[in-house]
Amino acid sequence: MSPRPPFQGPALFSYGFRPFFAGASVFALLVVPLWLLIWRGELDYAGHFSSVDWHIHEMIFGYGSAVLAGFLFTAVPNWTGRLPIKGWPLALLCLVWVLGRIVLWGFDGISPVLVLALDGSFLFLVAAMIAREVIAGKNWRNLKVLVPVLLLAVANVLFHIEVMVSGASDYGRRLGIALLVFLIMLIGGRIIPSFTRNWLVKERGKDAALPIAFSRFDALSLIVGVLALISWVLAPEAGVSGLLLLLAAVLHVARLTRWRGLSVLASPLLVMLHVAYFFVPLGVMVSGFAAFGLVEQVASVHLLGIGAVGGMTMAVMMRASLGHTGRALVAGRVLTIGFALLLLAAMVRILGVVIVQLEDVGVDLSAGLWTLSFALLCLRLLPWLLVENTARRSPNPAPGVVAKAQK
Repeated sequence: MSPRPPFQGPALFSYGFRPFFAGASVFALLVVPLWLLIWRGELDYAGHFSSVDWHIHEMIFGYGSAVLAGFLFTAVPNWTGRLPIKGWPLALLCLVWVLGRIVLWGFDGISPVLVLALDGSFLFLVAAMIAREVIAGKNWRNLKVLVPVLLLAVANVLFHIEVMVSGASDYGRRLGIALLVFLIMLIGGRIIPSFTRNWLVKERGKDAALPIAFSRFDALSLIVGVLALISWVLAPEAGVSGLLLLLAAVLHVARLTRWRGLSVLASPLLVMLHVAYFFVPLGVMVSGFAAFGLVEQVASVHLLGIGAVGGMTMAVMMRASLGHTGRALVAGRVLTIGFALLLLAAMVRILGVVIVQLEDVGVDLSAGLWTLSFALLCLRLLPWLLVENTARRSPNPAPGVVAKAQK
């Protein structure tokens, strides 16, 4: 069989990470300012969701799903050895994602069932395309990646159904957040120590103190983390949920300390991954305190949503975009400042929760910091994603963030 000719279409649709990382970054840049205008009563929102549900849904299933799709469509070719999905199938899938964002904004004549069908189909299509590639490549062990994708798709459907039945989401929103946090625990727990090990060996030699390899302790941490997240989804204010959440927080802090994060301070890209992961146990711990009535649940949700999910997805998009466009894995000043602003947005938002008098200021300032953070991300990433790098060293240089996820 003759090899497939090189892709001649737009660079944007030459690889899965390009359109979805670009779309997610631009969407994150726009969606929070829109939400702020809605929250302040300066912009009308006409969708079937409440304005709060729209905000929560779009951060989880709009932004989060796009980053996940970009990550998976870049990882799957590494797993299977097959050529990446590109061209019109990728463009059509992107169109489905965009249509989901449009119909959720609200237009006359579009029923809630049609909104569910259009928005809810995206993750199921992602799962179907991944399944086809994994099966065709006979890479059976990676079929398990379909489980969290399908569960996230189910959480999205549940979100819509809850809104249609009761007027507001409850379980669907927590399940969506919990699944994204679990993916950080699972995938972050593989790539962070792996990348840290590679950097330390390169910089200090094989005699350097290296991250501890995946062990029974990591497995225990994941099991307790899953149990804590399930308990939080089902009964966030129950005492047993609080205890499980606090135990999971302790275990994942201990897990993070085993990865030698303090040894890679000279590499901002690695520091970002370690810091973003730290927001997982931090948010889980605050969720545990909230179960006992010591703090509002909204504090934990924003620590997990902005710090953990926002931070990890931003760091992953940076590293994968650099690696897969043939650039050195160096963040540079602009991206480093952008990431720092994102973390500051998380802390400012929590300050507004803890000090009631600062709530309005906290929301406004946090939204502004988030927006500026993603503006800087777009400034750097979009030129890389929209235009092919003619100076690339090889067809698939420096796979970056996705190559280790299969292990």
